[in-house]
Amino acid sequence: MPKRIETLVLHDSSTPILGDIQKGGSVVVTTIDTLLNQARAHSLWPLTFGLACCAIEMMSTVASRFDLARFGSEAFRATPRQADVMIIAGRLSKKMAPVLRQIYDQMPEPKWVISMGACASSGGVYNNYAIVQGADQVVPVDVYVPGCPPSPDALIYAILKLQEKIKKRKFNKIIELTPRQLEETVV
Repeated sequence: MPKRIETLVLHDSSTPILGDIQKGGSVVVTTIDTLLNQARAHSLWPLTFGLACCAIEMMSTVASRFDLARFGSEAFRATPRQADVMIIAGRLSKKMAPVLRQIYDQMPEPKWVISMGACASSGGVYNNYAIVQGADQVVPVDVYVPGCPPSPDALIYAILKLQEKIKKRKFNKIIELTPRQLEETVV
């Protein structure tokens, strides 16, 4: 005699049932860390910081052929106050390094950096006095994209790796919510 498997569905009168499918009765149990990390990882807003030929490859990732929007990063921002991922695409000159640092400092926390191309990652073929030998000398870099120039596929892979890194992030800061002390006014 074959075993019979029965499904027991618990619901109340407000939960609609359509055939064998119960709608609206799902329960999700997770931690705040996981919830925030999932939201942050899949809603990255990159900052356009194209310095050289790698910028063309960076721009092509949002075109219809590669479509970076599939991964939650379609809204490229032109202002650092609305971005959380800086993509450094191209060679970084020593004259541009203070500007890069200033823009990085203007980005809100949490913020991440992707170094795209051999020039941004290590100076590339430009081993001279005018080019910074790696963007990590100016800002902390989270993901390096190799190549000269790297393909749009490589940048998409780097964004996926950054998403994995964001999902593993732990929040170890405890925010204390204390009431403000009102200053006494002297009359």
